Amino acid sequence: MELDLIQTIAIYALPVVFAITLHEAAHGYVAKHFGDMTAYAEGRVSLNPLRHIDPFGTIALPLILLAVSKLFGGAGILFGWAKPVPVNFANLRHPKRDMLWVAAAGPLSNFVMALFWALMIKIGLSMPGVYFALPLALMGAAGVFINIIIMVLNLVPLPPLDGGRILVSLLPHRLAYQVARIEPYGFFILILLLFTGVLGFMLWPAIGALMKLVAALLGLPVSDLIRLTNLVT
Repeated sequence: MELDLIQTIAIYALPVVFAITLHEAAHGYVAKHFGDMTAYAEGRVSLNPLRHIDPFGTIALPLILLAVSKLFGGAGILFGWAKPVPVNFANLRHPKRDMLWVAAAGPLSNFVMALFWALMIKIGLSMPGVYFALPLALMGAAGVFINIIIMVLNLVPLPPLDGGRILVSLLPHRLAYQVARIEPYGFFILILLLFTGVLGFMLWPAIGALMKLVAALLGLPVSDLIRLTNLVT
């Protein structure tokens, strides 16, 4: 079985919307918890995807990369972004320490969603012959795949990614300041790593390991997860 581009987009649509929406809302919610009301005041602590979607970064670029991947075969890193949630770290009760939890909230939400989608795979595989079982399992595989990619990508220790924020929070003040100075150039560095293939080389081992972990935590055979993921990539 091989999915065409339209079927692939249909399978990915819901997992991608949930992945970006909950990721961004998690940042805003945790920032609010630690004292910064900026995202809350701007309506970004919300499960409404329209508040988080960036037309190019969330829709156009991932579709382009997905189409290229389908045309040339093989799975690539599906890269994209949502509107960044505004966080004023100076408003946090303990700015340097609390920054870690605000940054980690997004990737953690993606890990939880990966577990949810793995559960959908189990449900789909438990109902052979039911007409929606295979689409549910395929959507579950897409959900695991995209959430693990978003999680791992965001944990790259490069400001302004979440991993960069976490690194700044953990480092001593002098080193943290030096790392934080990279932020204006971080996005361009990331794009360069993506299109030279270095980013994929760095991230695929972690993506594979986390997918195996998700399968193990849900009691899902890794072979089933790999087989279904291959169908949707």
